[in-house]
Amino acid sequence: MATRTPPFDMERFFQALGDNTRLRLLNLMGDQEICVCYFVEILGGPQPKISRHLAYLRTAGIVAARREGKWMHYRIVMPPNIGATQVLKQTLNWLREEKTMQADKARLTKACCSPTKYALLDGAPSPVTVGDSSCEAC
Repeated sequence: MATRTPPFDMERFFQALGDNTRLRLLNLMGDQEICVCYFVEILGGPQPKISRHLAYLRTAGIVAARREGKWMHYRIVMPPNIGATQVLKQTLNWLREEKTMQADKARLTKACCSPTKYALLDGAPSPVTVGDSSCEAC
């Protein structure tokens, strides 16, 4: 018997986009895969809170995670619903133009290119463009 995938949860999708911390996380990911420690450093929140928001994005079908040793990496995935994909793409474009979101990206670029200045990032893998193997900003 074939396993059925659950139907796309539109309410959960929009609830995921309805929180500023989750929007900031999505903005930081953009087209990169990022280790959770960078989110903690850039957003200045406790790791359990950041992880809780990332888990919410995962259950909404917007983010995928990959473990590499002790590091958890997160990246955006497009939802299986074409309408949700269009909404997510438009949201990401909108976020790029917001001053607060641009400031977060600038802090990420600084942290990416100088991780030794940040205690939480000691030994952390640099963010990589999805499908690439180097830090886009460096």
